[in-house]
Amino acid sequence: RPSRAKGEACAPRSSLPVAVKQEQAASEMVSDLSAAKLYEDWDDVPPSSALEEISEEEAVKIIADPLLPPQSSTLRDYVDHSETLTKLVHLGVDLSQVEKRQKAGQLLLTLDFEKDITKILLFLKDMGIEDSQLGPFLTKNPYILGEDLEALETRVAYLKSKKFGNAEITQMVSRAPYLLLFSVERLDNRLGFLKNELGLSVKKTKDLVIRFPRLLTGKLEPVKENLQVCQVEFGFQRNEVQQIAFKTPKILTASKKRLRQTFDYLHNIMGIPHNMLTRFPQVFNSKLLRIKERHMFLIFLGRAQYDPTQPSYISLDQLVSLPDEVFCTEIAKASMQDFEKFLKTI
Repeated sequence: RPSRAKGEACAPRSSLPVAVKQEQAASEMVSDLSAAKLYEDWDDVPPSSALEEISEEEAVKIIADPLLPPQSSTLRDYVDHSETLTKLVHLGVDLSQVEKRQKAGQLLLTLDFEKDITKILLFLKDMGIEDSQLGPFLTKNPYILGEDLEALETRVAYLKSKKFGNAEITQMVSRAPYLLLFSVERLDNRLGFLKNELGLSVKKTKDLVIRFPRLLTGKLEPVKENLQVCQVEFGFQRNEVQQIAFKTPKILTASKKRLRQTFDYLHNIMGIPHNMLTRFPQVFNSKLLRIKERHMFLIFLGRAQYDPTQPSYISLDQLVSLPDEVFCTEIAKASMQDFEKFLKTI
């Protein structure tokens, strides 16, 4: 076999337009009262003229509402003037994060809390999102507040038609907040792609996206490329790629550069065969530095044994998943001080 080893960028801040509501005062026609009678009702004080001069002392007593900033790059400047923003802040929405998302700030300034937002909040709560989760959820996906409620309900109904349970849908939406922004057609295409490309059963495909729902919302190109890298460059058989992807779906969206470097070290430096990497694919999710440090320490101690047929066998899972203290005492049979001293020499 050949042995070669390669969630959401924040959009730039944009200026926020001023949403100014002009109110026109309605004038009432008074036909049965004379001007004299009106003045009498006002304690005989006629209304002042717009051109009448007032003293400096009187002027400083006049309290005017602060003007909205004509343009701003931060939503903080609008909170005091917007009931919608104020209530979202009380819900726990982090506006400093929302404003980094393209056009999200403009969207919020056009929405009325009672008319537009309340129904979406009730929908999310009915779906299983807890009150304490609403703020963080909307911080990640403020765009859902501008979605049509019927469209959202249709997408949930589609997932239920595919035998996803209520708790599973809630879990998927919580882990992939943008999930419900996608149409039924797109969701259906994604499920079909994953099933066919990985050769999985319907049940396994469903289980895969429950555990890693971002496969339904992310780009398809990285998934295709990583599958190609695993088969063509790394030399895994198709059934091995299926096992790896099903056990550790993050591999499908991981950086190709990091995948190549990790595979090269595990397979070509440490001598781990394909069948062992297929058995413990979670090793690809570990930091390469941790793998290197622990492997080199085991070599130094003469305990780097990864063959399950040999005495003192150390599994890849034990190598990468245990905390340093446990790794040292149970696997390396050494102290933390020994490990720390060794790391200073490399």
